Amino acid sequence: MHTTFGRLRQISTAALLALAAGAQAQHLAVTPAQQSTAAQVAQTGIPVADLAPNAPDSYVVRSGDTLWAISGLFLKSPWRWPELWGMNLEDIRNPHRIYPGQQLYLDKREGRATLRTRRVGGDGAAPADTVRVSPRVRAESLADSAIPTLAPQTIEPFLAEPLIVDALTFEQAPRIVATQEGRVLLSRGDRAYALSPSSAHPEAKPLSTDKGEPLDFRVFRNATPLKDPATQEILGYEAQYVGKAELVRGESSTDIVQKDGKAQRDRVPATIDIVAAKEEMRVGDRLIPEPVRELRSYVPRAPSSRVTGQIVSVYGSAVAWAASNQIVVINRGSQDGMERGHVMALLKDGERLVDKTDSARPMIKLPNERNGLIMVFRTFDRLSYALLLQVTDGVKVGDRFTNPD
Repeated sequence: MHTTFGRLRQISTAALLALAAGAQAQHLAVTPAQQSTAAQVAQTGIPVADLAPNAPDSYVVRSGDTLWAISGLFLKSPWRWPELWGMNLEDIRNPHRIYPGQQLYLDKREGRATLRTRRVGGDGAAPADTVRVSPRVRAESLADSAIPTLAPQTIEPFLAEPLIVDALTFEQAPRIVATQEGRVLLSRGDRAYALSPSSAHPEAKPLSTDKGEPLDFRVFRNATPLKDPATQEILGYEAQYVGKAELVRGESSTDIVQKDGKAQRDRVPATIDIVAAKEEMRVGDRLIPEPVRELRSYVPRAPSSRVTGQIVSVYGSAVAWAASNQIVVINRGSQDGMERGHVMALLKDGERLVDKTDSARPMIKLPNERNGLIMVFRTFDRLSYALLLQVTDGVKVGDRFTNPD
């Protein structure tokens, strides 16, 4: 395809910022293994048998589409995303740069399939049409317009809330110690006072507004232990998110002269303002610095090595069974090789029952069956948060997972 551009006389600051945002978005994570798979498929295509049964001959990417959905449209297994990229490697050099309006064409030849953004002519070559681009500058964030891996509303609410910490981190976290006018409950717009732990925790840092110190905090309550279903070992603690606070003044101290004339040094708590509230806050709730915002990219893929594990808990749910689009905690984390985007298959334990066809009536166990998929979207040392995808039946604590086939 030949493209003719008009002359650009001037680029505005807004346009430069938009280009910078796009350039940053181009550096989303693509692993060497994914690049290798994509490069191989780009040379040979994939077997037609690996295509989804109703894979379309062409498809126009629309606003609201996701990489997961498009992968599932063309492939039997959505987590085989690198192969979808490889089918189109010549036209889409960065897999995260797929935009609404792009048209994808499925080309099937000699039992192999490739995917392109240009329709192939009868001689196998792309039509040599010319597109003329008018000489104008449009400021637009490429990161915002590119289609995401999954629908953002599915995961984003959980990125700001769940947090897994160890016992020491929770014990050393500053706590709300007082409110204005003796209020029992706090909500957005209220002011409160907080202190770091006393000398019993010498490693705990006092709240400070000095340069480089955190000013934004998440407010948490409780620390629920998360135990491995098999060993009952505590792998971490899940803190209950209740809101956000902003540090206004740091901690200090003051000398007080008592009635007997002796001087005493009292601690002066830090001043905080509640800026967001999921639940009403109260004295005793803890503060943990707001994590640095990351440029998040979820590239669905199977782990490169064998992984097995179990569901530890269902996030924010009072019921025993979880369904699609709910969040679970699994007993594998970064120390076990888990990465953001890893997809695993859920297994449902086969039922144990009596073999009524045998006069001895022995007990038998039916084979384990697949019950859906999970995708890891946040990892900690020994635990991870994962999203339930394509769940067939209810998922409960203790259910197992392994590599997808």
